[in-house]
Amino acid sequence: MRVAAARYAIGMPPDFDAFAAHQRRLLGDAAALGAQVAVLPEYLALELAATFDDSVRGDTLASMAAVQRYRGDWLALFAGIAHDTGMHIVAGSFLVDIGGGRYRNRSDLFSPAGGHGWQDKLQLTGFEKQTGVIEPGDTLKVFDLGGVRAGIAVCYDIEFPLPARTQWEAGARLLLVPSCTDTAAGATRVRVGCLARALENRCFVVQSVTAGEASWTPILDVNTGRAGLFAPMDVGFPSDGVLIETGDADVWAIADVDVDALEAARVDAQVDNDRDWVGQVRPALARAVLSSFESSR
Repeated sequence: MRVAAARYAIGMPPDFDAFAAHQRRLLGDAAALGAQVAVLPEYLALELAATFDDSVRGDTLASMAAVQRYRGDWLALFAGIAHDTGMHIVAGSFLVDIGGGRYRNRSDLFSPAGGHGWQDKLQLTGFEKQTGVIEPGDTLKVFDLGGVRAGIAVCYDIEFPLPARTQWEAGARLLLVPSCTDTAAGATRVRVGCLARALENRCFVVQSVTAGEASWTPILDVNTGRAGLFAPMDVGFPSDGVLIETGDADVWAIADVDVDALEAARVDAQVDNDRDWVGQVRPALARAVLSSFESSR
């Protein structure tokens, strides 16, 4: 399966039609390169706040409320692109109004056959908590992408091992990570989370990122990081776990992932982190005890 992760430069579309045309071109390029799965970054929908005046796009809460008018168009757009390109598409994320003035950071997944699924972000960052209106999701999902099971971990979620492990136990061998970070530290945390989950679960992890500066919005103002695809650091895969990452001028990181080869490589594997996971949950290791020193004399 060929998978593409975008390093998406935040723009300033004048209207939804311009936004839609850009998505069609961008995803069409990935499809032309043979991608069967494409991942766009977290908070992608907030680029649409640029279509409103300064009083809206310069205000976090006003931006979130205003882009709701595009929700139906958003769903139709990416469903159409998935159908036309034959790709499964993770359309970044959209802060969806769930009523009562509350929002969820929702990552939509579209299939070529017309299916629509989603994964809500489970863990909130400091910024999301400070808005006072974003709440975490309460359901963890796995999807079948043409015979390969995949889970979505929205940005900060990939920094937590247990939900990813739960997705792995449900058959996921591909974790898709739409992300958005505005500091080098944030970009490092998410990247390290991707590498750690690939190591622990012996699976592939795919990260998309936002890029560039957008001074017109307080949410997407500065963007850092590299899109990439990651694998276990073991025999048959790169020693650093990096299959591919984008450079400063790249839009797509694209690589082939082979789940059957991943399983076959166990014959020569140096370690089996996924199967050895249970070793850390032995009762004797449930808590650490303060130990006294014995005399060395």
